[in-house]
Amino acid sequence: MNNKNNEQIEILGDNHFSANTETPLRADAFDKSDDEKIKNIQHHFGMIMKEMGLDLTDDSLSGTPYRVAKMYIKELFYGLDPANRPKLSTFNNKYGYKKMLVEQNITIDSACEHHFLPIVGHAHVGYIPKDKVIGLSKINRLVDYYAHRPQVQERLVLQIRNDLQKVLDTEDVIVSVCAKHLCVSSRGIKDKNSFTTTLEYGGCFADKAYRDEFLTIIGQQAV
Repeated sequence: MNNKNNEQIEILGDNHFSANTETPLRADAFDKSDDEKIKNIQHHFGMIMKEMGLDLTDDSLSGTPYRVAKMYIKELFYGLDPANRPKLSTFNNKYGYKKMLVEQNITIDSACEHHFLPIVGHAHVGYIPKDKVIGLSKINRLVDYYAHRPQVQERLVLQIRNDLQKVLDTEDVIVSVCAKHLCVSSRGIKDKNSFTTTLEYGGCFADKAYRDEFLTIIGQQAV
């Protein structure tokens, strides 16, 4: 790979750009079992450590390739597998509740797909019920599911919004994520204080009055 291509790769990564609104997955992404994937990643990560000059016979390092492989498949990136998507049970809106409902300060624990470094922060999700409502914990679980994959923050809010719109059968959904990117704070510009905010919405939230109400709510102190 020549220097020009390397420069382009760095520019794309530093700008956190992605052309895909869906997580790019290969057609054979789930042909192998988790155990097979862990075994293969263990081998390759061990090779990375060796290339760095680390001694894998050391007691502290010998188990690191396995630990990293297991962490990738079972913990950090479990959200890649559609089989892990939470079941989003909905209920009839028997209360006739028609005002805004907001679940805020949902923990975001994700990773940047350009550098595989952590993205940490919070999501805030609001919707206005029509015929269906959803259990509050299900919103948290859905956010957690989409966060646990290599991500771009703009895509993350889109994926959460789109899924909730389908499940609730309404366009009236708004999602905001505010997060710190360690690929900004620990490399490159090394800015320790900046954070990124993304906002996606549909339906009535195209009206500024509804957006302002949502933004006012999430700006309030948690109880």
